[in-house]
Amino acid sequence: MKHLFYTLSLGLLLFSCKTETKKETTTVAEEMTKSETKKVVKETKKYPENLVKIFDAHGGLDVWKSMRTLEYTEEKPDGKLVTTTDLYNRKALLDSPKHAIGFDGDKPWLLNKTDEEYKGYDPKFGYNLMFYFYAMPFILSDDGITFSEAEALTFKGVTYPGIKISYDSGVGATPEDIYILYYNAETYTMEWLGYTVNFVPGIDTKELHFRRYGDWQEVNGLLLPNTITGYGFKNDQPTTPKKPNVFTDVKLSKTAPDAAMFVKPEKAKFVD
Repeated sequence: MKHLFYTLSLGLLLFSCKTETKKETTTVAEEMTKSETKKVVKETKKYPENLVKIFDAHGGLDVWKSMRTLEYTEEKPDGKLVTTTDLYNRKALLDSPKHAIGFDGDKPWLLNKTDEEYKGYDPKFGYNLMFYFYAMPFILSDDGITFSEAEALTFKGVTYPGIKISYDSGVGATPEDIYILYYNAETYTMEWLGYTVNFVPGIDTKELHFRRYGDWQEVNGLLLPNTITGYGFKNDQPTTPKKPNVFTDVKLSKTAPDAAMFVKPEKAKFVD
């Protein structure tokens, strides 16, 4: 009888310890979840309500912030152009059969793989030019951005409300640029982007250019562009569509890319 009493007492003690441990573990997990939720809620408060709804319509800012690597492929005349970006520090690599452009976190560089001269966008701006368009609307969660209401865009009888985006002094290579995000008034998905251009000589820096969105693909819970279509423009209005940019093999990962891929190769040259 005495042995039975000791056995029962020990069993109850062990059961009690396990219950307390489980309770404590659950409490810690719950607190971590609450902490992350509070962090996201606090962060979204600094954005206009309509922009938060746009983030949510595209999968949520918290999901975007959890991703580390973005990769996509475009078909170019010289072959496939594969762009890889570290979303935390914006280091980038644009790799194609004849050329490669990289950004090591400090300076952009250019590598000619053949004797053919590179004739694309200035690498100083080109290393993240398409990335900026592609990462809409989530790229608008960056620091140093000011938001205000914009006049709505009406195209073929449909009206799209707008959010104007401007930049603090010293933010980016061309902080004088202006962007306007136009969205679907019912679904809050992004439909258009109007923007000024300040890095191409000979272009009116106040005229709005346009790119159309709306063809989306879901990648890891986020809506990202399948195509982005540039438009002709006149008097701050889009006119006729151009050939769309098509994005394939899109990958989003929570794993950091190999840092070595962004380091300037020996034969490459830094671009000032």
